[in-house]
Amino acid sequence: MSIATRTRVPTARSLPMLDLRREYQHMKDAIDARIAAALDHQTWIMGPEVKELEKRVAGFIGTAHAVGCASGTDALVLALRALCLKLRGEEFFNREDEVITTAFTFAATGDAIIRAGATPVFVDIDPTTFNIDPGKVAAAFTPRTVGIVPVHLYGRACPMPELKALADRQRLFIVEDCAQSFGAEVGGRRCGDWGDAGAFSFFPSKNLGGFGDGGMVTTGDRELAGFVDVLRRHGGRDKYNVELLGYNSRLDTLQAAVLLAKFDYIEDFNRRRQAIARRYTEELTGVRGITAPPVVADSSHVFHQFTIRHPDRDRLAAALGSRGIATMVYYPVPLHGMKVFSERCLPGGPLTESERAAAQVLSLPVEPLLEPDEIDRVVAAVRECA
Repeated sequence: MSIATRTRVPTARSLPMLDLRREYQHMKDAIDARIAAALDHQTWIMGPEVKELEKRVAGFIGTAHAVGCASGTDALVLALRALCLKLRGEEFFNREDEVITTAFTFAATGDAIIRAGATPVFVDIDPTTFNIDPGKVAAAFTPRTVGIVPVHLYGRACPMPELKALADRQRLFIVEDCAQSFGAEVGGRRCGDWGDAGAFSFFPSKNLGGFGDGGMVTTGDRELAGFVDVLRRHGGRDKYNVELLGYNSRLDTLQAAVLLAKFDYIEDFNRRRQAIARRYTEELTGVRGITAPPVVADSSHVFHQFTIRHPDRDRLAAALGSRGIATMVYYPVPLHGMKVFSERCLPGGPLTESERAAAQVLSLPVEPLLEPDEIDRVVAAVRECA
């Protein structure tokens, strides 16, 4: 009597949004060497790697100063509070002070404004770029407006020349939320060099990401950088005699070591993301129901996320998931729809495009080390499921 055997058919590997293990293997020697050096000197708080990273980031972005901190959220709070100290000589803004920002972003953008004492005013986005609409910014100005926080969403640079002109005319500050845009440029300058300050995140999934949380503030203003430095050290130049209400928000030496190793790969990885995005856009433009981001020929978009629109987004996401293709929705709820902001924000006009985007956006894998056959697989799956 023969025994029937079942042949196991190999299943296709699931494609995550980002494969950090693959990235680590790609740059393992460099990362391990940096960590080993830190293990050797054992200076874990404000070690030499922190200063080295600050210098490299400042040089890369084009600012005179860069100050490391514990997270991208802290970078926003520290930048805003430092501006208040510089401009007002006060530790916090007042509730009457209004700071204009986008409704379509991560919660940290809005809550940083509140943590700095001011009131966020949410305005709508450009439906093509998903970024803050300068026309809506101008329409939201009031005598209480003190600043603007544009967000370079998904890695695409905001129209900073236009926003900078608006801010200059109204004598407003700008803090750029650069959490997703490390390396993006507009008008010949990198994001983080346009405003009074730029706030960066080194969360592991970012284009330049560490092995945990981390952030940095960039600025061309020496006094502003000094305030950020003091605030991240509990608010004092002398830690045993503090002068301001500060934070314990120093960038870890170990994170700085990892980021220094990854720094050598950032421009190559951004180019890889852009190449994948071009392929996606070329293949998906014209597919029923799909709105793909337009092809960007320059470095104004570094594709932290490749985000499409679809009128039946949830069905498409489920169908792709059943085929082993990971997707994410950034972001399903605009800030004005969140409970935390319901009594702490002001609408700067209708937010129709933000609400429509929240219902339609879907981000596809844009891991810089995706293989050509994996890109083909994503394209085929989206075409089939759309």
